[in-house]
Amino acid sequence: MQLVADDTIWIGDNYMVKTLANVRENPHMALYVWDPEKKRCYQIKGDVTVKTSGPDYEKIKAQIKAKGAHYPAKGLIILKITEVFDCTPGPTAGKKIG
Repeated sequence: MQLVADDTIWIGDNYMVKTLANVRENPHMALYVWDPEKKRCYQIKGDVTVKTSGPDYEKIKAQIKAKGAHYPAKGLIILKITEVFDCTPGPTAGKKIG
């Protein structure tokens, strides 16, 4: 998983089955991310596109294969961020921050 722009996260697909089926049926996703430096948690929501060909897919495939030739690098899930929420316990938990 990598942030490739302020509003875009790439997720390489090696072994996804259920997640891939879910986003193909309903192209929306939510991720929870923990920032260990700031000790904060965020919920990131967005719209999803799945790619199995093209330049973006080839780029993520090369990155995955560089980590190990045995990884299948089946696809690329592109998450276009639409909303960000604070999910750190405390008074700002659940508040939209982006």
